[in-house]
Amino acid sequence: MISDITIDKIRQFIADRDWDQFHTPGALARSVSIEAGELLECFQWSDEPRDGNLEHVHEEIADVLIYCIMLSNKLGFDLDEIVLDKLHKNAEKYPVSTAKGSSAKQ
Repeated sequence: MISDITIDKIRQFIADRDWDQFHTPGALARSVSIEAGELLECFQWSDEPRDGNLEHVHEEIADVLIYCIMLSNKLGFDLDEIVLDKLHKNAEKYPVSTAKGSSAKQ
C-alpha cells in the first residue's frame, strides 16, 4: 500500500499550487484514463515496454496512481478499505477452486 506520508506529500503538492479547485471528480477520473492510456502506449505493439524504456513505464504508473489517490481523496474513500473490499468481492467471484490457472471470465 501507499504510505500516509506519500499521500500527505501528494496533498501538500496540490495545496502548495492551489490546484484543488480544478480537481473535480470528473476531471480526476478523466485524468486517470488519460494517464492509463499513456501507460498502455508504452506497450503498443508489444508485451514488453517499447524500446525497453522502463523509466517511462515507471512515470506513467506513478501518474495513474497519483490521480487514483487524488480521486479517492476527493470522494472521501479510504484506500485500504476500497482495495480490500474489491479483493473480497473478487475472491467470491473467482474462487480458487474454479479460477486457479484459468484466465476465463466468470
